[in-house]
Amino acid sequence: MTKPGKKRTRAASGVAGGSRNEEPGEGGADEAVGFIAEQTAALRKLAERHKLDVLHYLLGMTQLEADEHLRLRTKRKLS
Repeated sequence: MTKPGKKRTRAASGVAGGSRNEEPGEGGADEAVGFIAEQTAALRKLAERHKLDVLHYLLGMTQLEADEHLRLRTKRKLS
């Protein structure tokens, strides 16, 4: 909590001048989205196997969103 009369400030990100989406040692947004798409596909199969219909549907939507993000990023890079 903050003391009365003091304003909250944001914590520094620790990445000087870098992208806020990329941490040191990580592959960046494209690699993250690819990983999410792969893991979502596996989780979706698991949800289907156990007849968890709502989770299966939501994971399918997540997988579609990740695939679309990758498709658009690839398209932009080719332009």
